Amino acid sequence: MDFVAIDFETANTNRSSVCSIGLVVVKNGKVSEEYYQLIKPTDMYFDPLCVRIHGITPKDVKDAPSFNEAWKDISHLLEGNLVIAHNASFDMSVLRHSLDECKFDYPSFPYNCTVNVSKKTWLGLHSYSLNVVAEHLQIEFKHHHALEDAQVAAQVYLEACKHNNVSSHEELIEKLEIGQGTVYANGYTPARANKKRSKNKRDSLKIN
Repeated sequence: MDFVAIDFETANTNRSSVCSIGLVVVKNGKVSEEYYQLIKPTDMYFDPLCVRIHGITPKDVKDAPSFNEAWKDISHLLEGNLVIAHNASFDMSVLRHSLDECKFDYPSFPYNCTVNVSKKTWLGLHSYSLNVVAEHLQIEFKHHHALEDAQVAAQVYLEACKHNNVSSHEELIEKLEIGQGTVYANGYTPARANKKRSKNKRDSLKIN
């Protein structure tokens, strides 16, 4: 099974204020490549609440590359590949807003959310935040460190495949009846906790 797990941390509530990126490439069910980079956001306001969550400060990123520069290193890893994120609506929004700010075209790739996968795989957890799912799976990590979050999201996805006795992404979404999301040139469709049963005019609209 091949996919890429990704996680972003932001400096403030502005979705384009990326201050770190973590990315894990999985090939044939094994981690083949990892990427971690602190990012200097265009807006250097670091919300104290965000700093308390991830611990990154303006001093940490003063010499870091911009998202524009980092994108050159990772864009080829996303294009055409399945992308996984925990609470993917956040990470895909951060990616799109950051690309919009740089005036870059969106890459094209399918994506899925390990929150949706976890809810359909391990029923009855009191929460489906990454730390709770990781604790259930006995995975220890530093929460809100972008690379460690990406590593755990990858592990969660692989464990879900094992738990559901499937060997492909297609089998997993079919068995769990969840909806895959997509990012494409200047648009996207969301990943859904439940597969759409019918197609109507509203369903066919592209969200920008």
